[in-house]
Amino acid sequence: MSSSSADRSRPPLRQAVTRLLPARSVFGFLALLVVLGMLSYAAGVAAGPVAPGLRPAGGVRTGESTPADDGDMGGMHGMGAAAPRPVPVGAPR
Repeated sequence: MSSSSADRSRPPLRQAVTRLLPARSVFGFLALLVVLGMLSYAAGVAAGPVAPGLRPAGGVRTGESTPADDGDMGGMHGMGAAAPRPVPVGAPR
């Protein structure tokens, strides 16, 4: 006996899997993102810390006290932006 028509109309498993997978260009794009991420991480490691004296918030305290350690930003009252001064007509900028 030969196989039924229902068996012939069903695509093989390989064709079904390839239909469900995204296009090759999507895989290429994802690979490019991974490579760029690795390159940017390597560049950041090579550059080192941005501010060498900067410590993480949860870092170990050494016992020395500076104004920045207590969270007070003295003299920082009135932090609103200053109003722009009017420029007289004809004045150089």
